[in-house]
Amino acid sequence: MKADTDTTRIQVIDRAAALLDAIARYPEPISLKVLSAETGLHTSTAHRILSSLIDNRFVERDPAGRYRLGIHLLQLGVRLHNKIDLRSVALPYMEALRDQLNESVNLTLREGDVVVYIEKATPNRMMHVQQVVGSRAPLHVTAVGKLMLGVGSDDDIRSYAQRTNLPAYTRNTLSTLPQLLSVCQQAAQQGYALDNEEAEIGVGCIGVLIYDSTGRAVAGLSVSAPMERRQMAWVEAVQAAGKAISAQLGELSELGFSG
Repeated sequence: MKADTDTTRIQVIDRAAALLDAIARYPEPISLKVLSAETGLHTSTAHRILSSLIDNRFVERDPAGRYRLGIHLLQLGVRLHNKIDLRSVALPYMEALRDQLNESVNLTLREGDVVVYIEKATPNRMMHVQQVVGSRAPLHVTAVGKLMLGVGSDDDIRSYAQRTNLPAYTRNTLSTLPQLLSVCQQAAQQGYALDNEEAEIGVGCIGVLIYDSTGRAVAGLSVSAPMERRQMAWVEAVQAAGKAISAQLGELSELGFSG
């Protein structure tokens, strides 16, 4: 009897992992029907496991009944990448940058072919760009996402383009491989990237990468603003904030602090 119970427990873990992997493959929340088809699980079985994952904050369910990865996974991911609480380290610098520019500042992680927003600092003004913590966007439509692609190899960019087919979100989205290669390479060389209304018309971003003590890019920092307010003069301030967070991560890592 005990062996049967242990086997059942392991099977549940396998099924939960399959559901999480399936959710992670989609940049937008996904329906129970699609998840059931992706994993081969009966809808009632998938629903029962997803309900438990929701209770433990590994999965979230939106108002339309679709599923996305939950905030607890993001928290675990941050600790895995840095062995410290990246958000706690970054937030004071994000708030200072927000106060300096009076615009929204975002912190993101790469998760497969998307960036995930894990923290934000928004200004006290009526009209500002609002990103939801836990939301995600394809790499090629975001400033930090293009940098994350750019610091890899050209083959990585080609593979990304082949996997995703570079869907266009606006008329400005980079939807061909030559465009993407050129922009990502330039972004990596100059140390910052732009989103020129590529994810959403009317919204522009400036993004930089955050590095750990080994020089590995672990996160992205960006400022988002209505396009008519975005200024290239902000690049220096965004870069300075990214470097300050990177330096803090390096110092804490050397001291052995963990979160």
